[in-house]
Amino acid sequence: MPEAVTRATTVTTSPGLLASLDPLLREWLPRQRWFAGKGRPVTGFSLVAATELLPAGSRLGLLHLMVRAHQPDAQGSPTHPGDCYQLLIGVREVLPPRLAPALIGHVEQGPLAGRTVFEALHDPRCADLLLEAIRTRARIGALRFERDGRQEIREELVPRVATAEQSNSSIIYGDTFILKLLRRLVPGVNPDLELPLALAREDCPRVPAPTGWLLADLAEGADTSDRSDFAAGADPAEEPYVLGVLQPFVRGASDGWELALRELAKSEDFAAEARALGRATAEVHTALARALPTVTLGHPQVRPLVEGMTERLEATAQAVPALRPYVPALRSAFDALADLAAEGHTWTAQRVHGDLHLGQCLRSASGEWSLIDFEGEPSKPLTERRLPQPVVRDIAGMLRSFDYAAHSVPSATPRAGDWADACRAAYCAGYGEVAGVDPRTEPVLLRAYETDKAVYEVLYEARHRPDWLAVPMAAVRRLAADASS
Repeated sequence: MPEAVTRATTVTTSPGLLASLDPLLREWLPRQRWFAGKGRPVTGFSLVAATELLPAGSRLGLLHLMVRAHQPDAQGSPTHPGDCYQLLIGVREVLPPRLAPALIGHVEQGPLAGRTVFEALHDPRCADLLLEAIRTRARIGALRFERDGRQEIREELVPRVATAEQSNSSIIYGDTFILKLLRRLVPGVNPDLELPLALAREDCPRVPAPTGWLLADLAEGADTSDRSDFAAGADPAEEPYVLGVLQPFVRGASDGWELALRELAKSEDFAAEARALGRATAEVHTALARALPTVTLGHPQVRPLVEGMTERLEATAQAVPALRPYVPALRSAFDALADLAAEGHTWTAQRVHGDLHLGQCLRSASGEWSLIDFEGEPSKPLTERRLPQPVVRDIAGMLRSFDYAAHSVPSATPRAGDWADACRAAYCAGYGEVAGVDPRTEPVLLRAYETDKAVYEVLYEARHRPDWLAVPMAAVRRLAADASS
């Protein structure tokens, strides 16, 4: 990696760097799809870490920044610490026309005065540098690039930015690898690396095994020698940040969501695919239960879980008046789970995907399903995302995803319910074929989790996509009717 430097230089340590970028970032950052603080003003930035990957004073510079964006919280309080974001900033004197869409702005003061800065992932030279750093296991300042030595990383793979990401960004190298760069960062073990590594140890073919990963060691005096994993029981604030994961690219794969919509639009049956997807999900859950500890949930553990579900229901009903007539029937789903636990019933909890839906699944050209994106819900704290949970958490998410797909194709509206019901039944049946237990044999637990998911969707759609509110409300009416029958 001849162009890369091995330590931060005067540009990244200059106190004027962030001040010079501040007015540009205030305009650019809120427009990015992965920016989590939309709707709240950015009041300032603080620099968490800065590393110069290519000298900023050269023809092409590349800065790796970890920047905290300060914003008032949802109640308007300015005390919110702000989210930390990973930025890759390219620096050029003049931006070539092909990079015009990546423009951030022109710097007028500070160490980069007179230069143009842009989103570096769109520049092939910058993208090449990241892959080369992983291939050579580079250490650059606080950044640590790691890899699985058993997998070959070829040189000269042509990079391109993926267009389908929402909360993160990805680069595809040829048709061989995909590098997912996490945008909103927190220190500690990120399940998007932790779980695929655990599944790779179990030789689970349903999840692409990580080829490499990128970490940032920011703890003062951190010893990064020979560290390829996280310390058990360590303080998360002293743990490395997971910045990105490189995995094999599934060639010719179809996104599960897009595939379902295409089949539905053609009036094609999707039940066989749903059944195969259920089998794949069960394979992943079974491998995770082998690889990582499981726990038993009894009444002491279920009680706070039910309380949380009930609180979310009541809070959502306050925010979305359309939900209020259904609250008593929906609450009964949670009460039934609490009653069952009080009678001594127990359930097994384990590590799960955490945010499973059709868009997190890929079907290869040969028809095999894979599960991807194990980060969990990015809005939730990392410690919560890493808690063992009943597998029906994932199953409920997929059942709701079939419902969303059915209502997303206007031409399919008259038969949407039947299509979704057939997919849901096939998925559960396929899951049971591998796991040995059909999730429908635990109707109380499944209904509680599906109800909780639908309530979450009601609040989300009411806030962000009011035109979609009818989809979860249809599920609310169905779940409330089931409770009354």
